[in-house]
Amino acid sequence: MAIVSELAGVKIGDGHPVRVMGVINVSPESFYKGSIRASPDEIADLAKEIEDEGADMIDIGAMSTAPYLKTEISVEEEIRRLSMAIKIVKETVSLPISVDTTRSRSAEEAVKAGAEIINDVYGLKGDDRMARVVAEYGVGLIIAAHTTHQSEVDPIKRVTNMLDESLDLAREAGIPDDKIVIDPAIGFIRNTGWPWHVWDCYMIKNLQYLRKLGRPICIAVSRKSFIGKILDLKDPEDRLFGSLSATAVAVYNGAHIIRTHDVSATLQTVRLVEFIKRAPSTVKDDE
Repeated sequence: MAIVSELAGVKIGDGHPVRVMGVINVSPESFYKGSIRASPDEIADLAKEIEDEGADMIDIGAMSTAPYLKTEISVEEEIRRLSMAIKIVKETVSLPISVDTTRSRSAEEAVKAGAEIINDVYGLKGDDRMARVVAEYGVGLIIAAHTTHQSEVDPIKRVTNMLDESLDLAREAGIPDDKIVIDPAIGFIRNTGWPWHVWDCYMIKNLQYLRKLGRPICIAVSRKSFIGKILDLKDPEDRLFGSLSATAVAVYNGAHIIRTHDVSATLQTVRLVEFIKRAPSTVKDDE
């Protein structure tokens, strides 16, 4: 059975091109300093660049969610940053806007400002109101696997259980399945008994097993620390080639949407992998 969802009018899943989501961070705390845009002109310029390079949507983050950094800011400051960035992006480009937040108040204000997708790395588990906000406003939802009490050793089983819990929360709130995309939370799941960078690679290698959940898969590997750990690259600025390599493997193994800081390079990678996947897998002997 084909797996398809729709986020802000964009079809995502089997039978559709792999979608690319460009990132704009308005959070000075973000781990990759090259992604940060603070002024209105900088935000507008990056939004235009993301659109011109062929992205399908833009994801705006106002508070870093990197699990190894202390980056929390007040809800009021997150709302201020998001509202400002959404206004500028909407005035500059026509791409759908996603917001990367775990807080229902921030999500609600972002939707009121024009966001059409909520990207929640806590998978609806960090704020009891988040599912209700998404349901009430009828926006799209990306839910990431978020660590709970799960004791499964195998990463696929553990992540599947985490995502199942989040899907249950979404359904209980009345969010339609066809407005949901899942994310295995590359880079976020640690303290599992596995070396965290090995865990991340295992998930990317075995991504196809998440299809049993029946939802399209979003992958966010761009510039992340597992790449730095494996390649001994401390500065995220140096991790582009590793990001593209991980993206290629993820797309080959079934990713439907890629979240990236580098739209043009990522889109080239995605389209080439899609072409390779469509190539014949066997060659008939000449008769």
